[in-house]
Amino acid sequence: MPSMPRLKGCVSGKAPFPSNVVVTGARNREIDVPEVTQFKALTARGVQGDLDGKTVRVGSRHLLEEAGISLGDLDARLAELETEGKTAMLVAIGEEAAGLVAVADTIKEDSKAAIAKMHELGIHVVMVTGDNERTARHVARQVGLDEVKAGVLPEGKVEAIRELQREHGDHVAMVGDGINDAPALKQANIGIAIGAGADVAIEAADVTLVTGELTKVVEAIRLSKATFRKIVQNLFWAWFYNLAAIPVAALGLLHPMIGVIAMTASSLSVIGNSLLLKRAKLGVEQS
Repeated sequence: MPSMPRLKGCVSGKAPFPSNVVVTGARNREIDVPEVTQFKALTARGVQGDLDGKTVRVGSRHLLEEAGISLGDLDARLAELETEGKTAMLVAIGEEAAGLVAVADTIKEDSKAAIAKMHELGIHVVMVTGDNERTARHVARQVGLDEVKAGVLPEGKVEAIRELQREHGDHVAMVGDGINDAPALKQANIGIAIGAGADVAIEAADVTLVTGELTKVVEAIRLSKATFRKIVQNLFWAWFYNLAAIPVAALGLLHPMIGVIAMTASSLSVIGNSLLLKRAKLGVEQS
C-alpha cells in the first residue's frame, strides 16, 4: 500500500502592532490618551502620528532606524526583553528614543502537544513570523519548533513558502489566519486556515478548521491519512471483484443474478469499509 508523502509544516506567526492593548492598558491605569493627528500605520514596522507638534513613532527597531533615530541605552534593554520572549515596541518623540513598551503573547496550552504529535507524524514544523529573531526563537524553544524564519514582512511569506518548496519538494502545508497569510496559503501545496481568522484567508485555503486549536491541524492530517488508506483499500476490493468476475462472465460461466449479487457485495464492502473511518483515532492527548 502506498504511503502518504511526509509534509513540511509551516505555521504563520503574526506580530501585528497591538495598539488596542497599549491603549487599554493606559486607560486602565487612568493615563490620559490624547488625540493624535496625521496617524499612519506602517506595515510590519509600527505606527506614527503627530502629537503637540512633534512626530511620535511607536514600533520596531526598523521604524526608528529608518528615521535615523539612535536607540542609545534602550538597545540593551530591548535585547533583554526580546530574549525573554517579549515583543518590545520602541517609542520615539521627535528625533529621540523616549522609551519602550513590551508585550508578550500567551502560548496556547495545546500548542506543545500538537507540535509533538506533528513530529511523530514525521512533519518538520517551521514558524514564519514578522517578529524579531530573539522573540521567535524563545517561542520556538518553548513549544519545540524545528525551524524559525523571523523578521518576515507580509509580502515575504510567499517567498518563504517557495523557499521551503525548493528545499523540501512539493509537500509544504501552511497554517495561517490573517489577511497577510492569504497569498502564502495559496502558494502552499496545502493551505490550512483557522476558522476564526480573516475571510480572505479562509477563501485562499484548501482546508478550514472550525476552531482555533492547533491540535485540529493534527486531526486534519490524521483524517486525511486515514481517508487515503480507505481509498486505497476500496480500490483494491473493487478491482478484486472485477478481476475475479469479468473473466468468468466472459466465458459465459456466470449467471446474471450472481453478477448482480457480486456487484452489490462490491458496493456494500466499499461503503462498509468507508464507515470504519468513524473509528479512526484523531484526537491529541494534552500532557
